[in-house]
Amino acid sequence: MLSILIPTYNYNIIRLVADLHQQAVDTYVDFEIIVMEDGSTLHVEENKAVNKLEHCRQIVLNENIGRSAIRNKLADAAIYDHLLFMDCDAEVLSPHYVEKYHSFCKEECVVIGGTAYDKNVNDPRYSLRLAYGRQREARSALERGNEHTYHNFATFNFLISKALFQKVRFDENIRGYGHEDTLFGHQLHELGCVFIHIENPLIHKGLDDNETFIRKTEEGVRNLFLLYKTNRYPFLIDESKLLNTYVRIYKSGLTLLFATAFKMFKPLLTSSLCKPAPSLLLYDLYKLLFICETSLTK
Repeated sequence: MLSILIPTYNYNIIRLVADLHQQAVDTYVDFEIIVMEDGSTLHVEENKAVNKLEHCRQIVLNENIGRSAIRNKLADAAIYDHLLFMDCDAEVLSPHYVEKYHSFCKEECVVIGGTAYDKNVNDPRYSLRLAYGRQREARSALERGNEHTYHNFATFNFLISKALFQKVRFDENIRGYGHEDTLFGHQLHELGCVFIHIENPLIHKGLDDNETFIRKTEEGVRNLFLLYKTNRYPFLIDESKLLNTYVRIYKSGLTLLFATAFKMFKPLLTSSLCKPAPSLLLYDLYKLLFICETSLTK
């Protein structure tokens, strides 16, 4: 009935799988848990312990095939009709996590559980990631449901029927970091899918330090721009505030000015974003200036 699918890269998955396994057993649901190592070089031997748990298995890929392909491969390996995807750097928050999703396993649906952050973690090395997560990602089901329900779709924690997944699948043509989930969510929307938001978050544990998060932000923005330039995804302009603003700047002939500002002020912006209480408005400005700079080099 339920296939729990965890793409994994260089992360110890033992506690997450153990918690999920115990909940699934207690819920009396037919289930499997598949951990798929996407070219991992760390924790692979430790993670073999999941094979000792009933209905659990680890699949090791020697080469990294990417965020889209790994999820498609997991779906193909699944034997049950509903797929519960989550990232490996997650921690179970509710003792009824599996049970809440199980109640939706009789219908063709997309169910989003949400993301939470540990309130006790306040290390300044992760201040930007924590600020972004707590202010932009850790929203209640009501808050998420009141917005365009498919916008900002994320793969961190969601349930989907296998039949529905196979109609869409992740676009394996996407290379680089970021926005494969944006396209997946839009494709589901185009099919007329209803997104059900529930209060069933996982805690995001694998935090990036400030410098790493800024680098990944740049990778994501660069990938967004490259997707836009292919002309295959015209809807991105309407669904991305960043891209929409960039297009208006471009049409106004101000791209060079913004790109020059990025080069001039990048050290100051980076320093400010790494402070204990960073401003997300400044973070948004950093992305806007960066996409303008990127547009002149791509």
